[in-house]
Amino acid sequence: MSLQLHWFLPSHGDGREIAKTADGVAAPGARREPDLEYLTQVALAADRFGFTGMLTPFGLFCEDPWVVASALVGATRSVKFMIALRPGFISPLLAAQTAATFQRVSDSRLLLNIVTGGDPDEQRRYGDWLDHDQRYARTGEFMDVFRQAWPGSRFDFSGTHYTLKAGMVARPHPVRPTLFLGGSSSAALEVAAAQADVLLMWGETPSAMASHLARSRERAEALGRSLRFGTRFHVISRDTSAEAWKVADQLLAGMDPARIRQAQERFAATESEGQRRMAALHAGRTDSLEIHPNVWAGYGLVRPGVGTALVGSHEEVAERIEEYHALGLDHLILSAQPHLEEAYTFGEGVMPLLRKRGLLAETL
Repeated sequence: MSLQLHWFLPSHGDGREIAKTADGVAAPGARREPDLEYLTQVALAADRFGFTGMLTPFGLFCEDPWVVASALVGATRSVKFMIALRPGFISPLLAAQTAATFQRVSDSRLLLNIVTGGDPDEQRRYGDWLDHDQRYARTGEFMDVFRQAWPGSRFDFSGTHYTLKAGMVARPHPVRPTLFLGGSSSAALEVAAAQADVLLMWGETPSAMASHLARSRERAEALGRSLRFGTRFHVISRDTSAEAWKVADQLLAGMDPARIRQAQERFAATESEGQRRMAALHAGRTDSLEIHPNVWAGYGLVRPGVGTALVGSHEEVAERIEEYHALGLDHLILSAQPHLEEAYTFGEGVMPLLRKRGLLAETL
């Protein structure tokens, strides 16, 4: 499968810093609110350069992804919207009905990122008190119901978390959105093997990811299924390697040591296996952050979620992407600071090199 590149839609706001200081004050630099005008500019940039999709996040501090994606789909031509969806916050049948509507109004430009949730504090703010493995069990049922509902035929379902009688999507759509599932735990891999189209993992070293992919393939094959894979990185790409690493050094210099300590304490209490793996890449230290050539773990000192970035010249970043793609990672979701300018930098600097290497299709 050819490489599918996705960009990130900063619906929680954007800027040049990685994180606020320990007292909650934003680091120096322009801060951009996620208003429709700015998000439209970012979406148009992704559309312009031929990104397959845009990850549209869900969270306490994000604008609602369905509303945002619906507002942006009319302003763009071909980019798809990978909407993050939390099982437990919406019924699976209603999710299928909503997705079918979006497919009709967008000309089939919906992807779904099923996010089980790894931060117990955030989950409880939304009223969800299930533990980690219970949430993944619910996710498995959610995806099962969603897939059964999609064709439009009536069906019954009786599970631990959902029970439906004569469930159906009255106005089905012929194109079911690709179902992405994020996770690194055994519970996540079991659900992905049974229900997902694509398993997403946060970026680590190629050797660590190769082992993870092998285990995941084996579980899917044992169920008679095939599974595709994707990963998530930040990116700092420049004309020269020295320029890129200077940006990384500046980001590191702007991190408040107290904020680093606070973040590491929070990550230590996480239920997310992926978050624990991100934290283990640096253990809170700032002196050995290049964990693989051009792979920098600095974001993970203060940022939850993906903590690694591809850093280097345009040529070096293209080489690393090719290396990860060769492992079997077909989907790559990227983000940067700030997302508008960096979409242009990556689109003009790296994407032509990927096309020259035959990894990306030519733009129309």
